[in-house]
Amino acid sequence: MTTLLKNRAFTNVSMRAITSLVLPKPPFSKFMDSSSNVINGRSQRLLALAQHLRLYKPPPPFPEDIVEQRIEESGGKVVSQVGFQESATPIAHNPEKFRPNKAAVLICLFEDDAGDLRVILTKRSSTLSTHSGEVALPGGKEEEGDKDDGDTAKREANEEIGLDPELVNVVTVLEPFLSKHLLRVVPVIGILHDKKAFKPVLSPAEVEAVFDAPLEMFLKDENRRQEEREWMGEKYLIHFFDYEIERKKYLIWGLTAGILIRAASVVYQRPPAFIEQNPKYKVPQWVFGTALPHHVEVKKPCQSGRSPL
Repeated sequence: MTTLLKNRAFTNVSMRAITSLVLPKPPFSKFMDSSSNVINGRSQRLLALAQHLRLYKPPPPFPEDIVEQRIEESGGKVVSQVGFQESATPIAHNPEKFRPNKAAVLICLFEDDAGDLRVILTKRSSTLSTHSGEVALPGGKEEEGDKDDGDTAKREANEEIGLDPELVNVVTVLEPFLSKHLLRVVPVIGILHDKKAFKPVLSPAEVEAVFDAPLEMFLKDENRRQEEREWMGEKYLIHFFDYEIERKKYLIWGLTAGILIRAASVVYQRPPAFIEQNPKYKVPQWVFGTALPHHVEVKKPCQSGRSPL
């Protein structure tokens, strides 16, 4: 009980301190303020960002006492309204009861004409039986033959929206997230140097629309609202971002929003302008087994196997 109380004292301030240590300076703002010269069709700022992000290492897990919880799954797919960084999530104490499925999603970043970073998102098909019409990151289940999480994320993005894997330069992976049903989701950051070369071809059974949004919006307290909920005795905030582009409105929330908040914090090297308030638990070392490889593994994220993340 004493250890559990100590865990609850772990705040966003601590996580922000870790964030500031894992990626060396200078902050990404330096790249955004510099001139966007182009070399061989590639923006110098994107090249600098890619080099910068390759130095990023996810924060290590913190072995602690944890709450035993059985995995809840639905046909191998998981609801993704809720999701947290794995090191801040209560998980099973017995490895026999906690064998998380794996998934990877692609945070595909590109530079717009104004020099701002944007991320590619999808809207799930309205015909899907679960989480239809919700916003998700491209991604999905690991398959035999995938070399790593980056390989899986790019393959799934190709299948969903026709994004050629050769166009995406994977530069790093973030700390895995756990969905409400303990599905491990690995966010993979990739750079799309030539946005004009991307000609979307949607899989109608899975995706209704593809669009992009400014990454920095997930650090701003604008067009955002929140709801307080409780999971395993811990209160947390779930974030909702309203976004409109080309006269179409989208709602980005839950696990997808949580992953993008984290990605934006890493890229821009600053915390969001609002309180995240994740559960204050930790994850034990055995969950990772051996050291986390640079590119981890993948599986189908929430939203019925997809990421809404």
